[in-house]
Amino acid sequence: MKSLMEALGRERTEAEPGPGPLTAESLRALELSIGRRVDGMLAGDYRSAFAGIGSELFQVRPYEPGDDVRRIEWNVTARTGQTHVRVELAERVLVTWIVYDASASMRFGTADRRKADVAEGVVLAVGSAATRRGNRLGLVAFGHDEPKFRRPRQGRRALLLTLDALRDAPAGDGKLSEALRLVDALAVQRSLVIVVSDFRGQHDWRMPLLRLAGRHPTVAVEVRDPREQELADVGELRLVDPETGRQLRVDTSDRRLRERFAAAAAIERRALVAALASAGVRHVPLSTEGDWLRPLAAFLRRKERAA
Repeated sequence: MKSLMEALGRERTEAEPGPGPLTAESLRALELSIGRRVDGMLAGDYRSAFAGIGSELFQVRPYEPGDDVRRIEWNVTARTGQTHVRVELAERVLVTWIVYDASASMRFGTADRRKADVAEGVVLAVGSAATRRGNRLGLVAFGHDEPKFRRPRQGRRALLLTLDALRDAPAGDGKLSEALRLVDALAVQRSLVIVVSDFRGQHDWRMPLLRLAGRHPTVAVEVRDPREQELADVGELRLVDPETGRQLRVDTSDRRLRERFAAAAAIERRALVAALASAGVRHVPLSTEGDWLRPLAAFLRRKERAA
């Protein structure tokens, strides 16, 4: 059976290999993991973007013929002189927001694929599961200039529009902190938030993430490359920061240099793990090397059993 990516007709090249095969079987398995995890994680506490009978106020609007008179909002009616009714949110429909990192550092990759390819696969796999059974998918992408967003939509069309938005997101040095503030403002009802990023650079996103995670269950999907943790002994290299353009020439045959690099990378990783944990965010690391889908599904299954 063709993978969903092949069905979408996305052309792949050696420079942009994509996330690899995502078969219908693997997507169904992930959907089952996510579905069970959502049911256990929120246990009826999430709300829908659909207006209907529920327990959380969505809006107050003018009365229209046919409205249930039991929904009349008397305080607003008395204040405005016009009859208004309450519209509440229907329960048991989940809104998932994906915060997608399109910054220049995500174009890096030295293993089977780039970090951007893994991130795209995560969006495809999670989005495929998150748009089932009437649930909705929204996107905030940050890279160049200001973050871009698509409001939550239902079904396969929501997934296709999300993938189109990823392709249209130009690379740059956009800030995760701004994207988190934007989704915090857009997510008016309780939602599931999945942040897909390499989390490189300064941790100026910590406070916006702390606020967001205080309102919504939040998962951090960290995408990393092996060469960001250890330098290979390949002689002289010119290293380039993809977001600033800064260049540095190094001799990787120097054992002490490789050890210092690995030690600094380990410190950075521990700081990231601590920052995510302190914000109350669930965290799963994925690599550009090997199978990224299996550890993602395993992470969701572990959380399902813990729920």
